[in-house]
Amino acid sequence: MVNSATLESAQGAGGAEAHGSHGSSDVHAKVQVLGEQQSIWFKLSMLMRADDPIETIKRFSDKLGGCIPVTLKDERIFFLSDVEHFKHVLVTKADDYGKYFDGLTPIFGKAMITMDGRLWQKIRMPQQVAFQPKMYGEYLPYLLSSVQDKARDLERYAETGETINLLAETWGLAASMVCKALFDRDVPFNPAAVFQAVKAYTDVGNHRHLRVRKVKGELQEISLDEALAGVVASWLTIPPAVLGAVPANHRERTLLTLLKDAAADPNRPEFDDQQVLDEMKQYLWAGTETTALTLTWCFYLLHLHPEVAERIRKEGEDAYGDRVPAWEDIHALSYTRAVIQETMRLYPPVWSIIRVATKEDEISGHKIMPGDKIVLCPYLVHHSERYWDEPEKFDPSRFTPENIKKRATYSYLPFSAGKRACIGGALSIVENTLALTQLLRLFRLEYLGEIPARKSATVTLTPHGGSMPFRVHKAN
Repeated sequence: MVNSATLESAQGAGGAEAHGSHGSSDVHAKVQVLGEQQSIWFKLSMLMRADDPIETIKRFSDKLGGCIPVTLKDERIFFLSDVEHFKHVLVTKADDYGKYFDGLTPIFGKAMITMDGRLWQKIRMPQQVAFQPKMYGEYLPYLLSSVQDKARDLERYAETGETINLLAETWGLAASMVCKALFDRDVPFNPAAVFQAVKAYTDVGNHRHLRVRKVKGELQEISLDEALAGVVASWLTIPPAVLGAVPANHRERTLLTLLKDAAADPNRPEFDDQQVLDEMKQYLWAGTETTALTLTWCFYLLHLHPEVAERIRKEGEDAYGDRVPAWEDIHALSYTRAVIQETMRLYPPVWSIIRVATKEDEISGHKIMPGDKIVLCPYLVHHSERYWDEPEKFDPSRFTPENIKKRATYSYLPFSAGKRACIGGALSIVENTLALTQLLRLFRLEYLGEIPARKSATVTLTPHGGSMPFRVHKAN
């Protein structure tokens, strides 16, 4: 649990001033949204109490043809795990299934990630240029700077021999990448403290404690002194702190300059200063979380398969030797990239994609009614023998060009699919490829936890308890 001292340290530079822009009543309102009993996250928390809930869902899915109807507290939820279901909901009838982010409003506000329809298109449009492949070369020096900063941390850990939580370290690395590459800012907050806040919030079981309490029949607001409500208050200080920080290099074109330009454009009334902050939230949280989880699970797999780690080292040596890698070098690291992709198959950070039916429909003989919740499960598809040979085996060769062509469409969905697929998915692959090739040249990371590592299906697919113990050794 996050204590008050941790929350105060999370605010970092500019935190006190930023907190002033969000009164306590605003925070309470956001906490109430999160904890409403009709939230699917609240209801799914009951399913997630099992030791391995995903495997339980998988067994039912295999028996029921990929569609599991569940009724929880008078609400119908359908778990789907067939590629045709994914195509139907995400592509063919995408406009009939809206996004579901009700329980995450405190995190993302009204960011693009929560939107549908024409408004989603208007908010996304000015941001798209920041995620075109031609931009990645511009980001490379700043991504490298973040990796070098983390390498210094790991070198210190190698000297002390201490046990570290690798997920906390990769979260800090990913946050630095977002701040430096996309926002032209050094990190103006304490990444370790914010990581603890993120984990407390995204643990689905904790959502139950964020409800408004009923005392003698009356609703009672949660005090900001209580830890989980404090998580929300702490988080709200972070985007303003980043926005208000001094630009590191005063670059003319970054994602942040594009957002600010959109807010200043009178022809974009849907964009204002608050929208800029909300868009920053999705990158500071969702973009960081995806990259950090993937890299953590990847180092776990490399501990189990040291021959793969050695091949990654050799590929880096052959591509760029002792010099600083250029964009062409990173682009050429096909095996390293395949390892990242295979990691995201086995451990997709977004293990489920939730949609809400807006019209009547039918899926696998089940009548779908407006308001029904649809839980698409990439994890189940990624681990299905219907689509993958030996699906539990770690095999990066699945992602060679020739094998990709053989793959069933919609059987690999680490970043969703269709027109609303993740805008930053390709950049996340670049970030992790760069981090992996650089850090493995310098270090060997030894996993110290139980094997197989336990996983928790919270909002994302995380190591159990949000912790992954490692010891760092200098590479030979």
